[in-house]
Amino acid sequence: MAAVEWFEKWFDSPYYPVLYHQRDEAEADAFVDRLINHLDPLPAGSRLLDIACGRGRHAQHLASKGFDVTGIDLSPRSIEAAQQYASDTLHFYLHDMRLPFWVNYFDYAFNFFTSFGYFRTERENYNAIRTMANALKPGGTLVIDYLNTHYTEDNLQYTQEEEYRGVKFYITKWFDETHFHKKIEIMDEQLSEPLVFTEQVAKYSLGDMTDMLAFHNLQVQEVYGDYFFGHYDVKKSPRMIVLAKKFLPPNS
Repeated sequence: MAAVEWFEKWFDSPYYPVLYHQRDEAEADAFVDRLINHLDPLPAGSRLLDIACGRGRHAQHLASKGFDVTGIDLSPRSIEAAQQYASDTLHFYLHDMRLPFWVNYFDYAFNFFTSFGYFRTERENYNAIRTMANALKPGGTLVIDYLNTHYTEDNLQYTQEEEYRGVKFYITKWFDETHFHKKIEIMDEQLSEPLVFTEQVAKYSLGDMTDMLAFHNLQVQEVYGDYFFGHYDVKKSPRMIVLAKKFLPPNS
């Protein structure tokens, strides 16, 4: 039996949403609104895929704009929470992005807030990009919102502490040549001993991302450095937001 990966355990932990409760959902919704406007025209009824949708917050917001939205995530706990919002135009499935999903079906696919690059091998990360590419119709658009490696290296907060409703989190961050790491120690009086999880995210440059996308017939169209679609600067931009279009290879 294959070992359970860190992200399978951590993203399905009841402590994951507790740690990240402070995320500014209004700010996230505002970015999604700006993105929809930026992608205009985005016809009502367009089929959208939210990859690594979590508990479905952003999929709900997209569906409220008149689109047909599907969210996938590998966390059973997250999908169970999202299912309460399902409707005729909002669908959720328990699914691992490394495995094929629907093919040539969606007009747009989104991977928000650094929800990629977790996997142990390069092949697995390529498989995730393959799933994204195959899910799109020819001419469809993929949006990947990723951290900017160089900015993150220069601005990393190495230690921090968080407390919410009696649960304490002690966080240590570091990086090596290929990955960013984040060790999370959880102290809760309900636990007999502390829990420890370690996140890991690959350090992909824009060149790396462009090559991965091109390998799966996705051509980069635009790159932005923040949630207001500012110019991407390799040293100064906090984000690397890539818009890529699916093209058909010659002789296909």
